[in-house]
Amino acid sequence: MTDRMLVPRVVVAVPARLESARLPGKLLADIAGKPMLQHVLQRCRLARGVAAVVVCTDSEQVGELVQDWGFPVLMTSPHCSSGSERLATVVAELVAAAGGVVSDVDETLVINVQGDQPLLDPAIIEAMAAHFALLQRPPVLTPVYPLTADKLHDPNVVKVQRARDGRAITFSRSALPHLRGVPPEQWAHHTTYWGHVGLYGYRADVLAGWPALPISPLEDLEKLEQLRLIDAGIPLLTYEVDQDCLSVDTPEQLEQARALALAE
Repeated sequence: MTDRMLVPRVVVAVPARLESARLPGKLLADIAGKPMLQHVLQRCRLARGVAAVVVCTDSEQVGELVQDWGFPVLMTSPHCSSGSERLATVVAELVAAAGGVVSDVDETLVINVQGDQPLLDPAIIEAMAAHFALLQRPPVLTPVYPLTADKLHDPNVVKVQRARDGRAITFSRSALPHLRGVPPEQWAHHTTYWGHVGLYGYRADVLAGWPALPISPLEDLEKLEQLRLIDAGIPLLTYEVDQDCLSVDTPEQLEQARALALAE
């Protein structure tokens, strides 16, 4: 195995859409004296082995702020339907930000980090880069964590059903697997359920092919963009982390993030 395979080119890309449907303007919501997006970017910068942390946005306001914080910005179309699609439209620029050229697309890892995870652990990013090298550049990587019983039936928590080899079989807002003949409140006592952290590590050539993927009925039903990959037969390999990183989608979660940030 060559050194380049052992040490991949890594760029963290943060798709940033200001007008969130569920919590408009949340990326700039104040958390412990700083906008949420700034917390995310600063945590990403702490991850070792990352060549650059880049924001991809259609908002001039966000772009100006991010540049003031010292991070590069790529402007994208306002018509992107998901974060993955937004990154796909500028994948060549992301490869360049990682220090590569066009011929390096299959050796570059683009890590899609959500802009609403202000408490993100940089170790999750480092683990993704390590797995990308260890598994010899898989198409897509994503972290999972063991769910506690209180989250098992919460539709705001995305679940992952995994194969024996760690490959994601499917994602759902419902608990998977369904345990026939067992009361739902007891399911967590019978098997391990997995939650999805919400980060994706794309081999750059796979990300570049996103616009050509057919729209998935499952993606539309569950409102989960990763189901487009599952439907297209592109394997998502999972790796385990200890716990979730809080994603802020509701006013209650924003208050939770503020309290946790102040407690650090």
